[in-house]
Amino acid sequence: MKILVLLLMLTTCAADYQDLTGKMFTFPQEGNKAHVRLNTPKQNFKVVTVCHRSFTDLKRNHGLFSLATPNYFNGFLIYYNYSSREMEPYVRDSRSKYGGLDYKPNVWHSICTTWDSGSGLMQLWFNGQPLTKKYVSSGEISGRPIIILGQEQDSHGGKFDPTQSFVGMMTDVHMWDYALSACEIQKYMDEQNFTPGNVLNWAALDFQITDRVLIESKQMTCHLNICTMFSQTQLIRRFRSSLGVN
Repeated sequence: MKILVLLLMLTTCAADYQDLTGKMFTFPQEGNKAHVRLNTPKQNFKVVTVCHRSFTDLKRNHGLFSLATPNYFNGFLIYYNYSSREMEPYVRDSRSKYGGLDYKPNVWHSICTTWDSGSGLMQLWFNGQPLTKKYVSSGEISGRPIIILGQEQDSHGGKFDPTQSFVGMMTDVHMWDYALSACEIQKYMDEQNFTPGNVLNWAALDFQITDRVLIESKQMTCHLNICTMFSQTQLIRRFRSSLGVN
C-alpha cells in the first residue's frame, strides 16, 4: 500500500516536458474554450522577460500572453487593442500602451517584454526594435500563477471572452525571471542561439491543451534573394548568347 501511494505521488508530481523546437500551436477558431496552459513551479516574480512569436489576421482585440494570480488577473498580460492600434502590456493590473507599431496581418511578429519590480519600468521589443521604457507598476507579482495562451483571463484561470481569444499561430514562447540583455533579445529576434527561458522553455515545455488547439510544424516564409535572382538571369542570358540563341 505504501509503495502504491508513493507511485501515485510521483506520477502526480512528475512534469511531462516536451521539446517543441520547430513546432507551433495553431488556434484555428474563435471561442471561449480553446487554450494552452503553461505550467511552472515558480511563484513570486520580481523581474520578468517574456518572448514569443505570433501570426494572425485578427481585426479585433486579442490576448497574446496571459498570466494571472489570485490577486492580479492581469498579473502579466500582453494584449493587442485593435481599435486604438496599440500593444498593451499589463503588470499587476496596471496598463502601459505602445502605439505606432507595424502589426501587419498574416506576418510573423517577434515580441519581447521586460519588467523590473524595483523601478516599475517596462520595455517592449517589437520585431527587433526596442521601444521606450515606461513606468507601469512596482512591487512583485505574488501568488500561484496560471499562464494561458489563446485566451485572456478575467479571473484566476478562467472567465474567457471569445471576442478576446487568439486565432492564429504561436511559437517560441519563453519566460525568464530576470531581465534579458539587449544582446540576448536580439539573438532571440534573429532566431540565433540564445539562453532559453528558465521559467518557460519552448524546448522543454510542461503544458496542457484544452479543446481545439493543434501542434504543427512551424511555418516560415521563404524569400527569394533578388540579387541571386538577378545573377542567375544574367548567367542564363550569357549562356544563351554564347550559343547564339536570342
